Amino acid sequence: MRLFCLVLSIAWLIECSTVVAVEPVSWFDDNRAEHLELYQWLHANPELSHDEANTAARLADTWRGFGYEVTAGVGGHGVVATLKNGDGPTVMLRTDLDALPVTESTPLPFASTVTKQTESGTSTGVMHACGHDVHMTNLTAVAGFLAENQDQWAGTLMLIGQPAEERGEGAKQMLADGLFERFPRPDFALAMHVSGDTPTGTVSIRPGFSLANVDSVDITMKGRGGHGSAPHTTIDPIAMAAELIVSLQMIVSREVAPIDPAVVTVGSIHGGTKHNIIGNDCKLQLTVRSYKPEVREKLLASIKRRALAVAQAHGADPPEVTYSEGTPSLRNDDELAARMKVVFQRVLGEDNIIDDEPSMGGEDFSRYGIAGVPILMYRVGSVNQARLDRFEKLGIPAPSLHSGVYYPDAEETLETAFKAMTFATLELMAP
Repeated sequence: MRLFCLVLSIAWLIECSTVVAVEPVSWFDDNRAEHLELYQWLHANPELSHDEANTAARLADTWRGFGYEVTAGVGGHGVVATLKNGDGPTVMLRTDLDALPVTESTPLPFASTVTKQTESGTSTGVMHACGHDVHMTNLTAVAGFLAENQDQWAGTLMLIGQPAEERGEGAKQMLADGLFERFPRPDFALAMHVSGDTPTGTVSIRPGFSLANVDSVDITMKGRGGHGSAPHTTIDPIAMAAELIVSLQMIVSREVAPIDPAVVTVGSIHGGTKHNIIGNDCKLQLTVRSYKPEVREKLLASIKRRALAVAQAHGADPPEVTYSEGTPSLRNDDELAARMKVVFQRVLGEDNIIDDEPSMGGEDFSRYGIAGVPILMYRVGSVNQARLDRFEKLGIPAPSLHSGVYYPDAEETLETAFKAMTFATLELMAP
C-alpha cells in the first residue's frame, strides 16, 4: 500500500511539474504586443556604429527589469547581462546594436526618418537595413522567457548587446575591454541573422566556414601632374590606376588555388579635376574577401606588390597602401551546428531547415570563435513566401540587406527566431 501511494505521489508531482512548465510558444503569443512595440521603436530610432547610446540604454533597462545583472559601456556602447541559475554551462547569446547610413524607402508606418552627418560632412538617412532591430527584439524576448522560467534551465546565461558590427569593430573592442575576463567565459555562443532571400518560418544553418575575411584597402597612386596636351611631361596616375585594376583581377585567377574562395573588388576610383588636366594622384578603394588566413595574407601582400610594381614601371613614387575595417572569417563549430540542426528540425520541422550556402559577406561574431568559444551563427528567413513569389513573378530579386527598400515581415520572423534561439538555449542548458 505504501509503495502504491508513493507511486501515486511521484506521478502527481510529475503531472504538476508538467502543468506548471510554461511552453515557449504560448509565452511568446502572450507577450507578442510587447515584442512588436520594442521592434517598432528600435526600427524608428536607429543609431549608427559607435553612436548606439539610446539603443544600448533601452536594452540595458529592459534586461535589468527582467532580473539580469547588467553592465553597460563595455567596449564602447556594449551591454553585457548575466543571469546565474545554478550549476551548468555558460551560454552567450549575442545581438548587434547598430544601424546603417541608408535612407529608408519602405512603406512601413514606423519607417525611420532619422538623419545624421557622416564623417565626410554629408547628410544621410539612418536605417536598420540589416535587420539588427529584429536581432535585438528576438534576444530580448528570449531573455524575458528564460528569466521567467528558470525551472527549465540551469547554468549562467550571458546576453551581449554588441556595438559597431557594421564597422567590424564592436566584438574586437568588447574583447579588448575584458569581455571574457570580467565576465564568465562562455562554453557556447549563439547568434542569429535575418536573411532577405529566404522565407519566414525557415532557418538556414551551416557548419564550418560560413562568412568571409573582409578587408578594406585604400591605394593612392602618386603621379606627376601637368597639361593633358603634353602627357610626356607627366606621370599619369589615372593610367597607372587603370593598369593596376587589370592587374588586380589576375590575383584570384592566377595566384589563389581554384578551390579557395577569394574576391578582389575595386569599388571606387577617384582622380583628376578637369578634362585637360593630369592630376597628381588617383585613389582606389577595394574590398578583399577570403576564408583561409593564409589566403587572406596572400591577397593583401599581392595587392601591395602589384601596386608597387605598376608605380615602378612608370617611374613614379611608391603608392600609399593602407588596410582598414578587417573582419576575420566566421567558422561555425561543427559539433554545435550539428547539434542545433537537430533541435531546429524538431521545433520547426525538417522541411523548414535549409543547408546554408557559404557567403563572402562578413561578420565580427567570428572573433568570439577565434577567442576559443564554440560559436554558431544561423540565418532566419524574414520575407514571407507570398512576397517572394511576387518578386519572382515581377522578375526581380527580393531586396537585399543594406537596401533602403528592405524590410522584414517582422511578426512572422520573430516567431521563428524566438523558437529557434529559445529551444537551442534550453537544449544547451538542460538542467
